[in-house]
Amino acid sequence: MNLFDVYPVQDITIAKAQGSYVWDDHGQRYLDFYGGHAVISIGHTHPHWVQRIEDQMHKISFYSNSIHIPLQKELATLLGEVSGKEDYQLFLCNSGAEANENALKLASFYNGRKKVIAFKKAFHGRTSLAVAATDNPAIIAPVNETSNVLFLPFNDEFALAAAFRQHEISAVIIEGIQGVGGIIEATASFLKAIRNLCDSHNAVYIADSVQCGYGRTGKFYSHDIAGVDADIYSMAKGMGNGFPVAGISISPKFKAKHSMLGTTFGGNHLACAAAIAVLETIREEKLMQNAAEVGAYILDELKDVPNITELRGRGLMIGIELPEAFKQVKANLLHKHHIFTGEAKPNVIRLLPALNIGKTEADHFIKALKEEIA
Repeated sequence: MNLFDVYPVQDITIAKAQGSYVWDDHGQRYLDFYGGHAVISIGHTHPHWVQRIEDQMHKISFYSNSIHIPLQKELATLLGEVSGKEDYQLFLCNSGAEANENALKLASFYNGRKKVIAFKKAFHGRTSLAVAATDNPAIIAPVNETSNVLFLPFNDEFALAAAFRQHEISAVIIEGIQGVGGIIEATASFLKAIRNLCDSHNAVYIADSVQCGYGRTGKFYSHDIAGVDADIYSMAKGMGNGFPVAGISISPKFKAKHSMLGTTFGGNHLACAAAIAVLETIREEKLMQNAAEVGAYILDELKDVPNITELRGRGLMIGIELPEAFKQVKANLLHKHHIFTGEAKPNVIRLLPALNIGKTEADHFIKALKEEIA
């Protein structure tokens, strides 16, 4: 049997990983400034994370949600403390798409409506409704197409208000910083407008924090910059540092009913152990502060570099837009300088390193980038 060929892959096999570095099967070391799509939040094979999972494996790895799993309550309590949303409720699942799917479903249960506002260049996942709310027709199968999703211009408060006047809206879903869309940040004013309009119209504000959450921007959720609370926060990516775990953090106004949401693998013992280790490390190692400081350092060092069209982002979620003439920079960083980065079209280098990356690693990247675009 062959693999179903849906991924464009680099001709590299990673055999070992530690901290912010990975090694291929020939022993070549690479600096990882991408973290496998923002997944590696506390560094590869962090010893506390490894120990937490190993200890749990010797006890019990899995049982379904038909029994008490105290680790889930431990995770929920810790998440409330670290995120500052202690009165919220946690539903655990497996992936970012599943988190957004459940968030949209819960919103519709809440107000009995169907219309969802999403935004141009949005990416919310590949499952049924999540992909319907994603602004990429190439990955939306006919069975996923729906007239229930309205795509509006990002950061356009007038278009947003008009949509609320013209439609009965169930939910607004928005990334605090669009990742796949090119590291485009929602303004605080726009997020406040969403909050106010949702309050006025009994709609649900869903903060997609799958990529831009979990401390990556220096705040736990990037949406926190606006100083208002969303109704639901979706999480995944850095939540398990590579172990599949996701969830939605749900405000107190939602009342749970048995069977309204469900999952087989979500919130299993190993997933909770991994997620608890991540939050403990974020708190103990002050990784949100580090993300803010090192991210600001990178942006400051690059602000006057010639041939950078635009710098975007906050913390360790950074987009570097380059002219078309430099479209080979990402490939050169990988193959010449042995640095993994991400990319968004058109020609945006995406930086999504682990939150504990230091200035030594930052300087390594900055030096390589300057060499490529000088």
